Amino acid sequence: MFWFTADEHYGHKNILKYTNRPFSSIVEMEDELISRHQEVVKKGDFVIHAGDFMWTNKRYVAERFLEKLNGTNFVLKGSHDNWIPIMSPYIWEKQIQQDFIVVCHYAMRTWARSHYNSWQLHGHSHGGLNPIGKQYDIGVDNNNFYPISYEQLRIIIKDKPNNFNFIKK
Repeated sequence: MFWFTADEHYGHKNILKYTNRPFSSIVEMEDELISRHQEVVKKGDFVIHAGDFMWTNKRYVAERFLEKLNGTNFVLKGSHDNWIPIMSPYIWEKQIQQDFIVVCHYAMRTWARSHYNSWQLHGHSHGGLNPIGKQYDIGVDNNNFYPISYEQLRIIIKDKPNNFNFIKK
């Protein structure tokens, strides 16, 4: 099973006030994010984290958090991921069943195969950006602090309008 998430901001104390998260402390937030991740993601699942995973410049600190999380976790570089090497990927693309999916920390106006109604999943906006076409904010602030599954996204995206550059066959 595929899961998608973004903007966890582990270790980022100020994210509580910047996004008005309902936690009394960074420790409470981190514990709840881990608990919700574990609740839905199973050992054999694959999780894409679309950036801003952790506020640190020490890779071993971020890896300790990743080791706590179920599934195979793949982290794309976001705005605050200074622990990830500079040459690491910013974009992940994959066809799952009939859906072509493009994941990036940032929302895009156009993306790979957008003219064929591919999806663009992003974070960065913390639920504050209106989507265009087959686009969705997978960040924890937009999803009750849970990762969101491919199956859940299929239900959400099927009713979204075509991408503005969709080519009708």
